[in-house]
Amino acid sequence: MMFPLLFMFQALQYSSSVYSFDHSHCSTKTGVSVYKGGDMVVAAFFPLHTIVYDSITEDVSSNSLYHQLNINNYQIVLAMVFAIEEINMNPHLLPNVSLGYDIYNVLYSEWSTLDRCITWLSGKKYISNYNCRKEMKSVAVLSGVSWIISAQIGTLLGLYKYPQLTIGSFDHNLNNHDQFPNLYQMASKDTSLASGIVLLLNYFHWNWVGLIVSEGQKGVQIISDLRAEMDRNRICIDFVEMIPVSEVSFLAQKQLNPTRVLKSSANVIITYGDSDFLRGFLSYLKQTLVTGKVWIMNSEWNDINHSKHFILQSLHGSLIFSHHHKELSGFRNFTQTLHPSKYPEDFYLQRFWFYFFNCSFADNDCTTIENCVPNVSLHDSPNNHFDKVMTEYAYNTYNAVYAVAHGLHEMLLHQVEVKPLRKAEELMFSAWQLHPFLKDKQFTNHAGEQVNLNEKMKLNAEYDILNYWNFPEGLGLKVKVGQFSPYSPLGQQLSLSEDMIEWATGITETPQSVCSESCSPGFRKSLPEGNVACCFDCTLCPENEISNET
Repeated sequence: MMFPLLFMFQALQYSSSVYSFDHSHCSTKTGVSVYKGGDMVVAAFFPLHTIVYDSITEDVSSNSLYHQLNINNYQIVLAMVFAIEEINMNPHLLPNVSLGYDIYNVLYSEWSTLDRCITWLSGKKYISNYNCRKEMKSVAVLSGVSWIISAQIGTLLGLYKYPQLTIGSFDHNLNNHDQFPNLYQMASKDTSLASGIVLLLNYFHWNWVGLIVSEGQKGVQIISDLRAEMDRNRICIDFVEMIPVSEVSFLAQKQLNPTRVLKSSANVIITYGDSDFLRGFLSYLKQTLVTGKVWIMNSEWNDINHSKHFILQSLHGSLIFSHHHKELSGFRNFTQTLHPSKYPEDFYLQRFWFYFFNCSFADNDCTTIENCVPNVSLHDSPNNHFDKVMTEYAYNTYNAVYAVAHGLHEMLLHQVEVKPLRKAEELMFSAWQLHPFLKDKQFTNHAGEQVNLNEKMKLNAEYDILNYWNFPEGLGLKVKVGQFSPYSPLGQQLSLSEDMIEWATGITETPQSVCSESCSPGFRKSLPEGNVACCFDCTLCPENEISNET
């Protein structure tokens, strides 16, 4: 179950960019980054906060926004820490070398992203091309989850040749080696996604659908792929809505035309975009109640509000295509044994305890909490806010850390062969020297799955098909009801447990989504000029002719 924690709830005015908070000073105080030192450090830039519209009022013109700490994205941080601790305890990977982390929060804006990057590069804000640190131990950068964040960071880091590993969905925009020569994508390719969606449509005999996608190359590509697959399977599209990705986080309500969705006769609507797009899209849906529609989504989106009525009817019964991956042993126990006293550098973890378990701060420096509910963990958070299962992005983060570690291990072995080291200080090197050991890196992770950084050798993703249950009110559960694998024999690629599927509120049986009902015996299809093949009239068969089937 994935809900964001309402972290800084006082409304702010977007136009003036002035923040004010209704919590105590300590409850909102954060550092520049979550840092833990090591012989070498892996830096990261993740969107740990979300800015969304005021959920109390429907007046979009008021520009009221909320600043939320997203506990689902925080799981990415935990996956990174978990991987680094595993590596530091592994005597066969980077022996006698410790890894640390330097994790920055970025908002979905160019200014925020670049501000954090410059702070990391220079050691102080607004000092470009200078390094005020005594030494720079960072050897690689992780970025995501949005491709926009990775692209902004990649443009800057390209000047310094830092290795950058992205954890978001595979994006062809980032595959341009002339523009991003130092960037590696961790996710599998989504080339077969359109085939999986069309197989699902065929399974339920849905031939009349709507499309809502993000603008840009990815959106254009998925429309092209879906149209090709749908044409081959006689499926028609009622409408296509494209939303600007760069603005969707804040202005989704102003970009999506509600008339197209509300008045469409299509009962199945496919949405496609990265987490940035989907978050903004859901922000729109909470303002507009859409009932009786089946939503098919391409990602495990993050819920943006946990009020009991939010998306109860709009998205209950949705079907989600999520990248399949095996579970990593140890991660569940790791998250269950987390405690702020064990990670004093992690101010986010302190804030979770403060809100979840009724703690207070023991000092004016806001560094110690006390009087908490005893013997609790994130798994005991109210309403099960914390997702105990590792998400797709967290899984990519785990693999990214290991990719860096394997690359470093191989590079250090190479250095020893060329010139034996006499002391630990000689481990220092420039980050760009890591590239030859990353570009073709392949290894098997602890879940027994192959990880490959060479995009030419990347496999197409396999998908779990999840069903979103939000009834009873606020349940917010994602249940696996099927799987799609492009590597299975034809006819066996899609498997579904139809009896497990919960449909949209008010629908008691498998919904239909067709433009025209099939003609009865004695009637034939008549296609009016200008209509698509799925939308036809039924007319009497001519004299001396008869149809004996629908």
